[in-house]
Amino acid sequence: MKSQMNGWDYPDPFVLKVVAEPEDVDAYDHVNNVVYIKWLEACAWAHSAAVGLSESRCVEMARGMAVRAIHVEYLAAAHEGDEILVGNWIAANDGRLRVTRQYQLLNQHTGVTIMRGHVDFVCLNLGSGRPARQPEEFVRGYVVTLA
Repeated sequence: MKSQMNGWDYPDPFVLKVVAEPEDVDAYDHVNNVVYIKWLEACAWAHSAAVGLSESRCVEMARGMAVRAIHVEYLAAAHEGDEILVGNWIAANDGRLRVTRQYQLLNQHTGVTIMRGHVDFVCLNLGSGRPARQPEEFVRGYVVTLA
């Protein structure tokens, strides 16, 4: 499954670079698992903004993608000061309610994959909190990038 594209499992990820800060480190002297989830969220929002679906745009449309399920595998530890590349691909979009993002986190300097996972999202009407069909902007913006 590993490609020769700088350690990424798949070609052409959307990438957000983060740095493990002192407050990210727990008593075991490595980045706490909750921080990885925050990095996934930050990458998703950065990608959404890059395709024209910023948080403010979603609020304007009264539609948003909410997490339905998260599956992650922690493969190696990150430590304070590590520069981490958070890669994201759209793995699925049914064009109606659901989108799945695939993630891979790489230590920028060692090339080691520290986490893999995917997050399933469902489109919500922000007024009612109920599932709602994706606006056409979401369908166009969240194009599947994994074959």
